[in-house]
Amino acid sequence: MGKKNKMKGIVYSTNPDYEYDYGDEEQDTLPPSEQRLEVRREKKGRGGKQVCIIKNFIGTAEDLKDLGKLVKSKCGVGGSTKDGEIIIQGDMIQKVLEILHKEGYKAKKTGG
Repeated sequence: MGKKNKMKGIVYSTNPDYEYDYGDEEQDTLPPSEQRLEVRREKKGRGGKQVCIIKNFIGTAEDLKDLGKLVKSKCGVGGSTKDGEIIIQGDMIQKVLEILHKEGYKAKKTGG
């Protein structure tokens, strides 16, 4: 996960022995039928190049990496997995949605 919102709810503690639980332990991976993935096109901050981003995967980093590898190989393009997202190079929204639906994931297109 990213470093955003690591300390939700706690602003300050006067207890010198207080240790905040960051909740960094990974969740078990939900089965594909229970996943609600969002697929969107993005090009901001990428030098004008379009990418397809898959968000909201709930599970371990290893399973996220495996899903990313599957989608990249079936699309025949490059990409990466980081911060809980899968980034696929190029404008591949329809193809990615088809692949995810065939694998049993509930995925929808978001954004413009």
